[in-house]
Amino acid sequence: MPVSYREEVSKSLLILLVQEPKQPGSLFSLTPFLPVHLTGTKYSCGSGGCGACTVMVSRYDPKTKKIHHYPVTACLVPICSLYGAAVTTVEGVGSIKTRIHPVQERLAKCHGTQCGFCSPGMVMSIYTLLRNHPEPTPEQITEALGGNLCRCTGYRPIVESGKTFCESAVCQMKGSGKCCMDQEEKSFTSRQEKMCTKLYNEDEFQPFDPSQEPIFPPELIRMAEDPNKRRLTFRGKRTTWITPVNLNDLLELKTNFPEAPIIMGNTAVGPSIKFRDEFHPVFISPLGLQELYFVDSTDDGVTIGAGYSLAQLNDALHFIVSEQPKEKTKTYHALLKHLRTLAGAQIRNMATLGGHVVSRPNFSDLNPILAAGNATINLISKEGKRQIPLDGRFLEKSPEANLKSEETVLSVYIPHSTRWHFVSGLRIAQRQENAFAMVNAGMSVKFEDGTDTIKELQMFYGSVGPTVVSASKTCQQLTGRQWNDQMLSDACQLVLDEIYIPPDAEGGMVEYRRTLIISLLFKFYLKVRRGLNKMDPHKFPDIPERFVSALEDFPIETPQGIQMFQCVDPYQPPQDPVGHPVMHQSAIKHTTGEAVFVDDIPPISQELFLAVVTSTRAHAKIILIDTSEALALPGVADVITAEDVPGDNNYQGEIFYAQNEVICVGQIVCTVAADTYAHAKEAAKKVRIVYEDLEPRIITIEQALEHNSFLSAEKKIEQGNVEQAFKHVDQIIEGEVHVEGQEHFYMETQTILAIPQEEDKEMVLHLGTQFQTHVQEYVAAALNIPRNRIACHTKRAGGAFGGKVSKPALLGAVSAVAANKTGRPIRFILERGDDMLITAGRHPLLGKYKIGFMNNGVIKAADIEYYINGGCTPDESELVMEFIVLRCENAYYIPNFRCRGRPCKTNLPSNTAFRGFGFPQGIVVSEAYITAVASQCNLTPEQVKEINMYKRTSRTVHKQIFNPEPLRRCWKECLEKSSFSARKLAAEEFNKKNYWKKRGLAVVPMKFTVGMPTTFYNQAAALVHIYLDGSVLVSHGGCELGQGLHTKMIQVASRELNIPESYIHLSETNTTTVPNATFTAGSMGADINGKAVQNACQILKARLQPVIRKNPKGTWEEWISEAYEESINLSTTGYFKGYQTNMDWKKGEGDAFPYFVYGASCSEVEVDCLTGAHKLLRTDIFMDAAFSINPAVDIGQIEGAFVQGMGFYTIEELKYSPEGVLYSRGPDDYKIPTVTEIPEEFNVTLVRSQNPIAIYSSKGLGEAGMFLGSSVLFAIYDAVAAARRERGLTKTFTLSSPATPELIRMTCVDQFTDMVRVVRRAPY
Repeated sequence: MPVSYREEVSKSLLILLVQEPKQPGSLFSLTPFLPVHLTGTKYSCGSGGCGACTVMVSRYDPKTKKIHHYPVTACLVPICSLYGAAVTTVEGVGSIKTRIHPVQERLAKCHGTQCGFCSPGMVMSIYTLLRNHPEPTPEQITEALGGNLCRCTGYRPIVESGKTFCESAVCQMKGSGKCCMDQEEKSFTSRQEKMCTKLYNEDEFQPFDPSQEPIFPPELIRMAEDPNKRRLTFRGKRTTWITPVNLNDLLELKTNFPEAPIIMGNTAVGPSIKFRDEFHPVFISPLGLQELYFVDSTDDGVTIGAGYSLAQLNDALHFIVSEQPKEKTKTYHALLKHLRTLAGAQIRNMATLGGHVVSRPNFSDLNPILAAGNATINLISKEGKRQIPLDGRFLEKSPEANLKSEETVLSVYIPHSTRWHFVSGLRIAQRQENAFAMVNAGMSVKFEDGTDTIKELQMFYGSVGPTVVSASKTCQQLTGRQWNDQMLSDACQLVLDEIYIPPDAEGGMVEYRRTLIISLLFKFYLKVRRGLNKMDPHKFPDIPERFVSALEDFPIETPQGIQMFQCVDPYQPPQDPVGHPVMHQSAIKHTTGEAVFVDDIPPISQELFLAVVTSTRAHAKIILIDTSEALALPGVADVITAEDVPGDNNYQGEIFYAQNEVICVGQIVCTVAADTYAHAKEAAKKVRIVYEDLEPRIITIEQALEHNSFLSAEKKIEQGNVEQAFKHVDQIIEGEVHVEGQEHFYMETQTILAIPQEEDKEMVLHLGTQFQTHVQEYVAAALNIPRNRIACHTKRAGGAFGGKVSKPALLGAVSAVAANKTGRPIRFILERGDDMLITAGRHPLLGKYKIGFMNNGVIKAADIEYYINGGCTPDESELVMEFIVLRCENAYYIPNFRCRGRPCKTNLPSNTAFRGFGFPQGIVVSEAYITAVASQCNLTPEQVKEINMYKRTSRTVHKQIFNPEPLRRCWKECLEKSSFSARKLAAEEFNKKNYWKKRGLAVVPMKFTVGMPTTFYNQAAALVHIYLDGSVLVSHGGCELGQGLHTKMIQVASRELNIPESYIHLSETNTTTVPNATFTAGSMGADINGKAVQNACQILKARLQPVIRKNPKGTWEEWISEAYEESINLSTTGYFKGYQTNMDWKKGEGDAFPYFVYGASCSEVEVDCLTGAHKLLRTDIFMDAAFSINPAVDIGQIEGAFVQGMGFYTIEELKYSPEGVLYSRGPDDYKIPTVTEIPEEFNVTLVRSQNPIAIYSSKGLGEAGMFLGSSVLFAIYDAVAAARRERGLTKTFTLSSPATPELIRMTCVDQFTDMVRVVRRAPY
């Protein structure tokens, strides 16, 4: 290992004193070099886009004598760049073995952790902020978390934990000075049940004392101040890393190695090496070179050293802006606005100004602004210094404007703006923060003094071509013109003619991007008009007041809100934890990084790593698999193919290794086993596969319908006489709704450790799964051995959301076959890109509807057809379609109703289970036709929903009786408590006053189901041991995925045995303890396993009763001791037979589900009609929880599901080529919500009802919140409809899902969309 470690501060503050390694190995990631026992830093995406691997780097600056702490992503930090730096991992912050840090404690106690895989990264981001700002502002907390993704919590509790460190941690409601909780509590005082609003107690927090943090190692200070520094050289087999000692040394190196890249933050070169196989024999890293770190201000402008990170640039510009008059700082303000949202805090602290400028990415946010501001690049080489303008020729990479190979960037000069000079930066991205722009621009205009006559105009656009593009011809033609509407009209046409985006351009969205080119120009035009008016109101007319809101981007606000739940009965015994907001049982371990995930299991002797070779064709015959070159590489143990499967290779339609043909891009053809993952991955690239394409190649649902390609027969339910009813209605409408798919994006990718045993062909698997029995079944089938030889262990999974129900079985079989063939343990960890490619996700859906209704909004007849894209094998598609059809009516009674559905077979990877299991896709269709009916009847959607909603005890279409009273209650409370009517009027008033921004509100009701329509799938078992010291060990068949299942089981055992939770331990789930367990899915994990644990505890309690009666005043420990002495069995199994459910598809009827979960959600959005961006202002959720076993866990599930649903309906977009190649394979291309996407105000209320069928009258709430995210989709619809009405477009329209910025913008038709020439759509 190329580094010597000295570990201080409880062996966990990692100080890296990099010396002269013989083998640099993986120079481009700190992650693999962390000591084996420091597993807290998690590896999730490998591209710096998720923040799971965040660590703190601390450096001493000998010039300022200050220590600089900053967050970085360990997956991108080159190990060799850390010479002389202190690296603090999460273990260095605190540990349960020593002392946990307040950051770790508060994140856990505020319920800011669920699966826990992202938690160490969250801790490190907040901790680093506190090292620099011990009393941060709420805005700083939000900004610090911008580079960290969480798929579980919905972010609200994470932000809340950070806000406890703020000077004023009390939320001030919209500046009123009143506490939002006081307001809400008053509004609920009339309620019979007392409601609580605090999920944790701040009094329990240990105080935060910044003076107690570890000191910076004095040895590193001495190293930094050493006057006799020398050049550092790290040599490996293929690569040399050189760190120059001073500027002259750097220039010498650049002369000797002109092609060597200069590495500072490694945010450009690192990903190119990892994902594009770029290779460089020499790297030069002048990191820390004092001559590159400076700010020099003059009367004319500011010069900033090339070594400044973007975070340091941000600080420098803020200081300059505070010192200079406003008219001089227009360029700096434009840069600061973009720096706030550019990437995340980690990348901003790594990427440098010089690196950003010189790498010239086509999506650069800063370069277009710098060019518009007439910046200059100062270059230096051994030949001397020179300057080149940072202009269009440089950005377009014209050879004559380029750097010479021996030159390096010394600094960038940014001139001050002047009085008659306007500079602006504009951008639009899939999400507000930490996303590449879809189009961005830097624009500037200089006027002849005192006039609006254009003296100089510059426009630079990013993401519209292979480089940043200058609209120089347009600008030349407009010089001398006046800044008026005619100039704007001509400018739009000229720039569209000049900047051409070909129809098949990479990234697609051609019409949208062309529209953005002129929409952003219009925004700039308005800003300048406004600026001129402020300078001389008499000379220059102002813009219309209704246009003013178009000038500003949506602000980033720190989220706030309240969570309301029923208080625990004051007469409940204090020891009984049921109903209390109990912290997740692993929360502290999550935040300290001590929770063990599969890849944290220490290396096993002789273990091998597995890398996959996947198909590059959607449908083809395999002609040849040549493994000879791969097998010849060092470290390679074997290549495993279908020939090596001793049992079934095609089991229940699922194919482990492709044989003879491939049926999708991403199908596993073979795997390579090697001594390191790097060796396995390198060898996998050398496997040569020859294909012969086959027809047909079916990618879309429409193509499947053409070819009559289905996975199973049609499912149908029906009531009334649909055809007859259509003859007796006032109106009939027909429509289609497209709902695209969704990637699970669990933070822990699919990870399996398969260990072959010495005897009896036994195989042990450690993996994160939702369905161990399924894994056991598939592995047994693949190896052709009985299931009793297969042991599956699941401690916890780092998120799942349905993606770890069936897929781990297939991958488990793949890894077990490799372990069987090699006879050695196999560690199989899918990279994020491979995981997204192989495992697929939520089913895309096409819904067709025909609705007959009366003019008063009463719907009399509905005929619905559903088709889903199942992919190439059965997986869960038939069951998903059954659920869609069974739930399709949602909350509405339609007397004549028919619903049919079929899963399509295509040449895509098989889609699978996903939170909500079809409901989030299917019910969008129901809500869409309700909205369409409202439009036709000139009613609001809420009125039509109210008219058609179930109102009394009724039967569903499949004849199951239910009482909609909790549904009505949730609906009524949602409308009232969200102040819907008043806010709707306010939104309408806002829309009258604002032409280019519109607000919309929507309320959606929900009738959701839990469990399965088959009784045996609802069964569960548990095993409870009582030991002689009184401690209790609980085991059950459910898997801990972050949903707090184990926490609730401990609460159940605590109540039933009447002992403190601290007496009870729950270690893991495994097939040797509880066999034949059903899947942990369908929102029934706590329901069925809770019943089983309850049953076991009650059996044990009954056995103890004779002992207790003899000694009623004895202690628990005494009773256990006495019971043992009386030979009473202190161990038992518990069992729950399952909810009695059934469904007869021939009759189309049955009691398919044990019970229903009801809810309602109201969301308000604001839409920017010029860009398609939207801001979620407020969400109120009312969820029928019946009686919540753990309100903290349940509210966390609701919030997390809602945010996941909101992402599904708005920004999460999977992109495929026509050939079936998935383009979206990581966080750079696939955008899940960040902390900036969640509602500014986020309120959740648990509504009480009765559910006697379930344990303690609770309800399963793991999935229900997902669909409520559609309230955001329909609020966007409402806002877009307002825009369209104002533009004279009254025809009903369908807004498909996801409502991306592209879809929103292009639906808000206006003069700019009309100007864009119609072109052929790009591949996706």
